[in-house]
Order: sequence, then C-alpha cells, then structure tokens
Amino acid sequence: MHLDITSRFPFAGGATFGDAGAYEVLSGRARYAVDPAHPGQAGITDIALAPKGPDGLVHFAGDVTILRPADPARGNRRIFFDWGNRGNKRAIQYFNDAPGSNDPRTAAHAGNGFLMRRGYTIVFGAWQGDLLAGDGRMLLDLPVAHENGHPIEGAVRVEYVGRTGVSVLPLSGWASTRSHPVVPGTPATLTRRRYADAPREVVPADQWSFSRVEGGAGLDMQGADRGTVPSRENFHVHAGFAPGWIYELIYTGAAPLVLGLAHAAVRDLVSHLRHDAGDLIGPIEQAYGWGRSQTGRAIRDFIYHGFNADTAGRRVFDGLLPHVAGAGRLNTARFANLTVAAGQQHEDHYEFADVFPFAYAPSTDHTTGHTDAILKRPATDPLVIHTQTATEYWQRRGSLVHTDTRGNDLPIPETVRIHLWSGSQHAASPTMGAPGYGICQNLENVVATSALFRATLDALDAWATDGTAPPASHIPTVANHTLVPYVIWRGQFPAIPGHAIPHGPSDHHLLDYGPRTAHGILDRQPPEVLTDKPYAILVPAVDADGNEIAGIRAPMVQAPLATYCGWNLRAPGQGHGAMHEFTGSTIPLPATETERAATYDPRPSVESRYPTQEAYQDAIAHAARTLAAERLLLEEDIQRARAAAANWHAPRHWLDL
Repeated sequence: MHLDITSRFPFAGGATFGDAGAYEVLSGRARYAVDPAHPGQAGITDIALAPKGPDGLVHFAGDVTILRPADPARGNRRIFFDWGNRGNKRAIQYFNDAPGSNDPRTAAHAGNGFLMRRGYTIVFGAWQGDLLAGDGRMLLDLPVAHENGHPIEGAVRVEYVGRTGVSVLPLSGWASTRSHPVVPGTPATLTRRRYADAPREVVPADQWSFSRVEGGAGLDMQGADRGTVPSRENFHVHAGFAPGWIYELIYTGAAPLVLGLAHAAVRDLVSHLRHDAGDLIGPIEQAYGWGRSQTGRAIRDFIYHGFNADTAGRRVFDGLLPHVAGAGRLNTARFANLTVAAGQQHEDHYEFADVFPFAYAPSTDHTTGHTDAILKRPATDPLVIHTQTATEYWQRRGSLVHTDTRGNDLPIPETVRIHLWSGSQHAASPTMGAPGYGICQNLENVVATSALFRATLDALDAWATDGTAPPASHIPTVANHTLVPYVIWRGQFPAIPGHAIPHGPSDHHLLDYGPRTAHGILDRQPPEVLTDKPYAILVPAVDADGNEIAGIRAPMVQAPLATYCGWNLRAPGQGHGAMHEFTGSTIPLPATETERAATYDPRPSVESRYPTQEAYQDAIAHAARTLAAERLLLEEDIQRARAAAANWHAPRHWLDL
C-alpha cells in the first residue's frame, strides 16, 4: 500500500499534553493493492469478481487521519487505531470525554487529553465501503463485483421501522449509506408487520413506488409545489410509513461492493504504519485497536477471519478492545448493508450478524454440531478485552459471548477478559445532558461509564507490554446464579408502579437462508426461522432495586438514584411494548419516604439512603475508590466522579430534597 499525506496542521492550537508535548494532525489517502489469490484474502466474498488492474491486483483507496505527537520521539511508540463507527471518529470522544467531532482540531476536541497525555499515535482509517460523503465521514472506495462483464444482480432484503412524517427513504434505509439500485422491470415485494414475529401484510403495489418526492421553491394553486420522480435508489410509501410498523422490502438489486476488503484495509494500513512509516510517525512497538457497536463486531470478525496476521505473517494488533459488540460479527456477504444494526428485538431482527461462533473460546453449536471459536490462531491472535453493557444481554445476545449455545458457562481463554458494565446502556455519551423519553416509555439510561475506557486501555497496555495481568473478567455466570433465564429475572425485578417490563430478551434461532452458492451468497429472502432450534439467551440477575448484581458496577450503579436498565420499551403508537433499539432506562427511585408510601414503590427512597447531598457524593467517591483499588478506574477519575455527583448528578438526575 501507499500512504499520501495531503495536509497537516497543529492540533489544539499547539497546546501541550504532558510528556508527549504538542500534537499534529495529518490527513491523506491510503492506496491499497491486494492479490486476490493470496491466502490473506481468503474468505472475502466476491474478491475473485473484483476488477483487476494491469498488475493483476485489486485496487481500492480510503481516507486516513493521524493524530500524532509533533515530535514522535516524545510519544509512547504505540498506535491506537479507531475503527470509526459508520465512518465517524469516536475514540477521542469516548476516551477523553470530549465532544464528538469528525474534524478534531481545537483544544475543546481534546477533552481531558487522556490519549494525548499517554502519548498515543491515534489513527483513524476508513474501513466501511458503502458510506456516502457527508458530515466528514471517513470514506473507503471499493470496487463493484462483476460477472460476465456486468455488475452482479441479485436479491436484496431491507427492513425499515416507520417514523412519523416520513414517506420516502433511500433503499438502504440510511441517508449516509449507499443503496443497491433496483434493476428496472424486476419484481419487488413490500410487506409490513407490527412486530418482528407478527404475520406480514403485503402493501399493495399501487400504494408505493420506487421514487422520491421533490419540492420546488414556489407554490402552485393547490399549495406546495411537489413532484414524484422515479428513482432506482429510493422508495415512496404514498400515504407515509405507519409509526412503529416494520416494513420489509425484497427486490432485485445491482452492483454489490466487495465489502470484505474492509478487513484488508485495516490490516494493511496498520501493518504499514508499524513497519514502513517510521519517518512519518516514528518507531512503533505496540498496536492497539478499539471499536464500539458496529465496529466492535468488525473487530471480532477481523480476528475470526485471520486478518490479524498481515500478508507477511506478522501480528498486526497486539491488543484489541471490542465494545458493545454483543455476540455479533460483521456481515460482509454480497448485497450486505454495513450500516444496519444487527438483530434487535424489533429492529432488523433477522439481520445476518449474530452467527456462530459467538465466543472467543471453543464451543459446539448444538443446533448443527459444528465446533469453532473466534480465537484459533495463537501465533497471531491478539489479547482481547471485550466490554459490553446491560443492553447487549437484552438486545445483542451478550450471554453467548461467554456461554455455549445451550446456556452453560464457557471457560474464558487466558488471553481474553470479558466485562459487563452493569446497568449501563449501549451508547453512553460522556457529555450527556438531561435525559429524555424519545419514543420510549422510560427516561433514557444515564449511567456514566466513560472513565472505564481509560482504565481498560491502561490495563491492556500493561498486559501487552510486560505481561502484567489485567483485572479478572467481571461477568455474570450461571454457576453463581448471576446469569439467569428471563423467567427468573422477571421474578427478581421489583414491581415498580406504572412501569412495564420487557417480555423477554431478543431471542435467537438458527436462520435458514437457503442453499449457499459457490460464493457463499445467502439466497432465501426473508430467511426461514427454524423455531425448533433456539439458542439459550440469558440475562444478568438483579437486586431488590432492579440493578444488576454482577459485572463492573460504575459509581452511579453502586450508589444509585434509580433503577438502571439496559432496555427501554417503545411507547404506544410506536411499536408499543417492544424493546427500542439500544436504549436503556432510568427509573428514578422515590425521592422521599412519603412519595414511596404514596406510590407503593417497593424500593427504599433516596432520602433513606443519603441523608444529604454530600452523603451521596461521599458514596459515589467511595465506589470510585473501590474500583480504582481493583484497577478498574484510574486515580484521576475518583475526583471527577465525586465532582460530577454534585447536586445529585444534575443534569443527568435532578432531585429537590
């Protein structure tokens, strides 16, 4: 590969960060060329059908941004690679408690400066090839698969959840994401259903079309000037989508990208920076990577398919940090949509992502008899610290990361740690303001967890550098009765007045997509659900407050002002009662004993737990010190936790006692 740096400028106006000094931002493009016949490309769907250059190689290119010490000699000789979620730069936001930005350049974008103070060379490299330009996203330009000289055509299935006031969507479902254009004149079916497992209703052909609506600048005699324009990349439900209903479109699409080159891009970029870019970033001794949600799944898939060995057989990453991936991996099959989230209870329930093997340790799929593991190449596999929240156990089959498919505890490999961040939700903004309800029944989950990222990275660095073992895994287990079937959880959760509970976690069954073609393509759309072959999905046990017992309990969970859940329920008219995406809940405790008595709330009140605001702050600080003693929190974050607890953690919480 070849890296072209096209711009550079001082970061944060030249501000210095401890021993690492000032930082500099470098931006450019990486130009890749891979041999489709090399074993390192094995498993990339349609790699043999990608156009080749005169050199017989497959060529593609992507954006790269590097945030490095201006004097590389002052850095820590470590790469920290951010698998940008949907093309967005995320690492500084989460590790530094900074505002999110795809153009980090100011002192504000540095947040508390953690990654810079540690001296990391932070690398952002495009990996997702089906994104469209906009909002500063990192873009990877990939080739289209061809057969017999023409772009491939085939079945495409996409799901959409109706939203109020929406009548037109891109076929991909996302304005940020490339659609597979419909092949004119081919049959298509649109159905809708109230819930994921409800019967499908066919939407009559005269009620929708492959088109978009355009509005002009002026008005005609009937009102707004609008027109419906035929489109190969949009579809229009004439009367608008019914809120909360699940729409499923199956059509013949064209021009699939060779999406599996995503892994080759990350592998080749990081390998190049480690071994061939000393004049640019200085010598590198270790490389770490982090990704959350979609990119946590990408990391697990990257490891599973052997991409942590470069084409010369060298280890690429010494340690990896997949966060909130649940049991999923990445779907890079033909006509996949990488932006789509995977397999929730209501949204995208049958998306092809949660596929065996789920665990890092070897296990056997009882539905097929197949034995496999994510880690199976000891010579090049990285150290892994896998972190997930309460949400993943409810929406992303998180228990399968450390149980077999029947729900029995699995041994955790010596090179792996797995942590549940108890009572927190999938996306916990470090700079969160007052929570809202959105289209849910409960307030959004407010548990602050970003400090845990910092301690996790320090632990990984010590592990990879000198073999210092990180803290043991903190997970619920079947053996100690902290990982339980839903029916047990339901009996544990308190009967909080006026609050419904889920009817169970997002289930998981073997899906039959029909016979596989020579290229591993999934032909049956929608897939057949083999209901007689379920996987066991378990959830963390809870205490009398409804808060989870096991895992790493953040200070806000150890000293609660609420019941904090990884799930939230859709409101009436929005798919009532189904769990909503990756949203968690905050269900405030009764403020006073008077309120508790008036509402028949079984949970002790806030005033009975903390007689004063200062007592609450002391409880938070004590919890933080306990975590720091276990190396699960940094010493610098103890005072941050206490300060954030002032005024009852406003604006995340608000009390008037």
